[in-house]
Amino acid sequence: MLERAPAGERFLAALGASLVEDMQDGDMGSLRFRPPGSYDQRFGKQIAEAEFTDSDGVPVSVTINLDDRGHLFELDIWKMDFSPLKQYPSAGEIKVK
Repeated sequence: MLERAPAGERFLAALGASLVEDMQDGDMGSLRFRPPGSYDQRFGKQIAEAEFTDSDGVPVSVTINLDDRGHLFELDIWKMDFSPLKQYPSAGEIKVK
């Protein structure tokens, strides 16, 4: 998803320096990215969107969001029935919008 996003290569390079944390989202699989340095992150904008079907047949929406300073903020995963994610998809199973 990042490869297709505007400035995606820059965000891919920044991942190595980011702390990645599981989000408290009912085990739907969302991740929060914390860039080096300490500050309160707030949502800025969405830069990529995709969807896939979980192994139990439930549709899943995925977005990659930046914070208000232009750093990676979150990989937001929302399973349409709010149940826990069964498995992360392979790259070929993701339909980027």
